[in-house]
Amino acid sequence: MASPDSVGVMNIGTFAEATWGDAVARCPKQMAHGPCAGVGDDHSCEVPGFGPCTFLDVLDAWPHPAPPVSGQRRDPSPAAWTSEASAATSTAAFRAAAAFRAAAARRPVVVADLPAAPLSADGLRASADLLAPVADACLLGDHGGARVQFPPSYRARLLTERGVVVWAGVNGRDRNRVALEGEIAACVDAGVTALHCVTGDHPALGHRADARAVFDLDSVGIVALARGRGPLVSAAHAPAAPPADRRLSRLIAKIDTGVDVVFVDHCGGPEGVGDAVARLRDTGFDGLVLACVPVVTSAATAAVVASFATGRLPAGYLEAVLDANDPREAGVRAGADLAARMIALPGVDGVNLSGGAEPGHELAAAGATADITRRLLGASTRTAGTSGPAAGPRTSPTTGAGVAP
Repeated sequence: MASPDSVGVMNIGTFAEATWGDAVARCPKQMAHGPCAGVGDDHSCEVPGFGPCTFLDVLDAWPHPAPPVSGQRRDPSPAAWTSEASAATSTAAFRAAAAFRAAAARRPVVVADLPAAPLSADGLRASADLLAPVADACLLGDHGGARVQFPPSYRARLLTERGVVVWAGVNGRDRNRVALEGEIAACVDAGVTALHCVTGDHPALGHRADARAVFDLDSVGIVALARGRGPLVSAAHAPAAPPADRRLSRLIAKIDTGVDVVFVDHCGGPEGVGDAVARLRDTGFDGLVLACVPVVTSAATAAVVASFATGRLPAGYLEAVLDANDPREAGVRAGADLAARMIALPGVDGVNLSGGAEPGHELAAAGATADITRRLLGASTRTAGTSGPAAGPRTSPTTGAGVAP
């Protein structure tokens, strides 16, 4: 017969599982490893009018980390998908990832968000032609405010065929696990260097609020599908998003599933990033860490950055740029200076130049991001003693091919 103490432990475990499962079922994204980074400062869900995040009461009631649901159907088995990609494709993907790691071991690396008009192959190529000669990789985001757009794998193919080093974003907003498996396989076949795995914003936040949300998998589940396919696997860490004291444990769940690279989201500037990175490194994580730096060089770029980073930027950052006589020059200077400060932090391997632009301003934003990169590369080489190149064209670390502007 079980002792009263053991019965109590079993009851607590059963209740924890049931409570967590209820939070999953009520979450608009059905997060298996919640909460997402869209929780508001007032603890509200990112979906307008939904109310408080369903996980907060559960998190308050149970110790770190929050209990998972045993047998949770939402976690794909590592053996559930056997990639049919050719041996040559897999080998090329592993080589591309190894080349990027080698670059990061020599000097700080720059991964730049690629602002480009949706549904425009020519626009995508034009933006990449500005950024690819100076950045180590171009990140192809897939946010809910730009619907409909080309799938990640198609955009990846358009750019890798042009010699661009692609960091493809994949999320669960619009695709179930079968579609995600196909998308990841296609990205690998297209020759991407890395896959950025995120849950995704809810459709209610974007231009297609009429679309049904899928969220068959959250970011942890997508990482499980992407790991071991060849490309680097990255995930986001939002240390300033409520509940801040639970963010690291959620990141560890991603890392344990197979994350190679962590993007540290905006959290007030270098001091906040430094603290977050120190705590992350204290867990033993030895992968790459990239600090997000906002790209704000105009009202069109400020509107996009403000939509996802308001309250988490350095104090007065947006205002100082927009109030300047020449916002573009002020933004380039501010972005390069902030990025240099991030790179100087212990444990940081590089930066993600993060942002976008309102429709019609994408090419200008890509050019400004390229200028930030050029200025940063020269400054980091001088101040950090790295072996990275100063301003000027950079060849692809994966293909060796230059990209002509």
